[in-house]
Amino acid sequence: MTSKITAEEVAFYREHGYYLYKKPVFSAEQMAKLTSIFEEQLAEKGDKLSDELDTPHFRDPRLLEFLLSDEVLDLVEPIIGPDIILWSSHFICKDPYKGRQTPWHEDSAYWNGRFDKYDNIVTIWLAIDRSNKENGCMRVIPGTHHNGFSEYEDVDMAINTFHATIKNIDESQAVYFELEPGECSLHDSRIIHGATANTSPYRRCGYTMRFLSADTKVVPEKNENWQIFLARGQDRAGNQYVNVK
Repeated sequence: MTSKITAEEVAFYREHGYYLYKKPVFSAEQMAKLTSIFEEQLAEKGDKLSDELDTPHFRDPRLLEFLLSDEVLDLVEPIIGPDIILWSSHFICKDPYKGRQTPWHEDSAYWNGRFDKYDNIVTIWLAIDRSNKENGCMRVIPGTHHNGFSEYEDVDMAINTFHATIKNIDESQAVYFELEPGECSLHDSRIIHGATANTSPYRRCGYTMRFLSADTKVVPEKNENWQIFLARGQDRAGNQYVNVK
């Protein structure tokens, strides 16, 4: 493996809970192919909202070419180690003018009970469109991955992508993830993050790719019909994987 991020950048990630990779992850040809797959998924979504295109690789195995690629796994390995599980992916598209806000949350809170630990889970957020403050880019509260689970309160699902938000957030501490198409961010599953609504005329779409270290036990009874893949290395926890054909 040739590491795409340096030891200093990994140290920054561990301290702050995130890192912005401001380089193209894939070639222009690969990005065009991924974008085409996304546009197909968007066209076929029916009455689903554009931000609800969850686990598209369950339906479309063409996405495994990207999720299991060296371009992606070489970003993940320096952070969680050489034994890697592909846990999930999600197209998150905020339509112009009406893309809902994403309330403050920790991914780990929504997965509570599904794993035996949460300390080595990383999400890559790959920008398909330009992502900036104007169209509701992701933002995080640095260092909050060290704090454990937070306290939540209910919010209106008509204007939010989730039903609850974390209480008492100091938004002045937020770091905004502004990315060009093809660039990505990486964040710890425990960090507090969210996004404002997209009130701009510009669509904001990203592809999330979520990975666990393979010494993490995925609890079978809490993950019925879920598909996980051993992306790289060896299984360390006795999980059941989907075979990659």
